[in-house]
Amino acid sequence: MKGIIFLTAVVAALNVVVPVMAVDIPDDKKSEYYYVSLPIERIYPYRKGYVVTYRKGINGLANLYLPVEWFTSAAGKGEVISMKPGKDWPHLTVYYKGGQFSHVRLYVRREGGHESWGNVPQNVNLDEHFENVDDIKFEF
Repeated sequence: MKGIIFLTAVVAALNVVVPVMAVDIPDDKKSEYYYVSLPIERIYPYRKGYVVTYRKGINGLANLYLPVEWFTSAAGKGEVISMKPGKDWPHLTVYYKGGQFSHVRLYVRREGGHESWGNVPQNVNLDEHFENVDDIKFEF
């Protein structure tokens, strides 16, 4: 009984203190960007770009097709960042500015033999998936 009363008092105190501690960020300090970050199940290099497989929901997988042009220029829409060996799992982070797609960063393992890397079979043609890609739309 004493435990319940103590717990109720702690929750009531937090309900009073937490809103007081909330800080509004001034408009000049707010960022126009927000991001979505997802772990990569597998990444497949392809002649026209990268096929990135990620998990949607509990049992499903979805693919993103990222054109190579995004990663070739300094002001491109994409950046590949090699991760050092360790326990971090590869992931991608998609940045949006003002609600519109801005750029993507792929954090991948340096080791080509890592289980997150895959190969597209030679007889598979994915060229059509890389045409006219100018945005990233996730399936959840």
